[in-house]
Amino acid sequence: MIKDRSFELAESIIKNLSEKKTTVAFAESCTGGFAASLLARIPGASNVLWGSFVTYTDDAKVKMLGVPEELIRKHGAVSQAVALTMAEGALEKSGAFMVVSITGLAGPDGDCYGTPAGTVWIGLARLDEGRISSEVKCFHFTGERNEIREAAAITALELIIEHLNLSPR
Repeated sequence: MIKDRSFELAESIIKNLSEKKTTVAFAESCTGGFAASLLARIPGASNVLWGSFVTYTDDAKVKMLGVPEELIRKHGAVSQAVALTMAEGALEKSGAFMVVSITGLAGPDGDCYGTPAGTVWIGLARLDEGRISSEVKCFHFTGERNEIREAAAITALELIIEHLNLSPR
């Protein structure tokens, strides 16, 4: 069987987190749980994958992750502020070591804030010596709706790998 890039990334994440005896969780909007499912297909995932908050609607972001409605109204659901708040809210609620949030527009249209389709914000929050450390990055993907969703999920895995490689072992 030929392994695709996402499979190799997921295997590496499962191995690394297993060695560290720690967990990861997701807060997913436009990917609808796809990033977590990439990890779940790897044997041993149950040891490190806490789960995923699938917060596809604004209401779900508010109720499940504590994203303030005012923040969404002011910046839009596809924004740096919302991605950061999603990641930090999921970190608090899950108790996982690390959380990745994904919020974006897979298309085919943009939103009322002028955000074009293909715009995705990915946040990463983790506990670092008892304090929350977080970052958010913006990406602009091209392609059809599901290609954008897949690219966002794979990029989220790449960010986890990048982050784990920077972490002390």
